[in-house]
Amino acid sequence: MAVPATDRPAKGFDHSADSLSAWLVDRIATYLRRAPAEIDPSVPLAEYGLDSIAALSLCGDIEDAFDLVLEPTVAWDYPTVHALAAYLVEEFGASGNAGDAER
Repeated sequence: MAVPATDRPAKGFDHSADSLSAWLVDRIATYLRRAPAEIDPSVPLAEYGLDSIAALSLCGDIEDAFDLVLEPTVAWDYPTVHALAAYLVEEFGASGNAGDAER
């Protein structure tokens, strides 16, 4: 699956659940070849047909963009955009890098 390089968040990205959800929707839409407006953040990603390869790639995108280390099952453990964004907010708090998205 050919997907453009990871979009890194802009300097000053606030790591709120809303901004993370928007970033996730954009990435997921890219993998699913859909418009971001077609992705409902409360619908399980599997219902859109997100497969294991895309889920692992999404995990890699998150790790690269936000400098986090995630379990490869994170997209299945937190199956909606909202759930995944909430998890990431917690991870940023635990890792102490909530203000450092500018790598």
